[in-house]
Amino acid sequence: MDVAEFRINFRGRFIHIRYFAVRGEKGEYLGTLEVTQDVTEIRKLEGERRLLDEEP
Repeated sequence: MDVAEFRINFRGRFIHIRYFAVRGEKGEYLGTLEVTQDVTEIRKLEGERRLLDEEP
């Protein structure tokens, strides 16, 4: 598996972290790429949508 994902709560912010293995043309391991995204606002929007869906 060349991907690892984590979700953490850091100082009240929800952070989604992904690590990807970077490979060369022959499949040899070259390093790691880290992608970090603050998803706090996205989570708030998802929560608001759930509330709207529940209203009569």
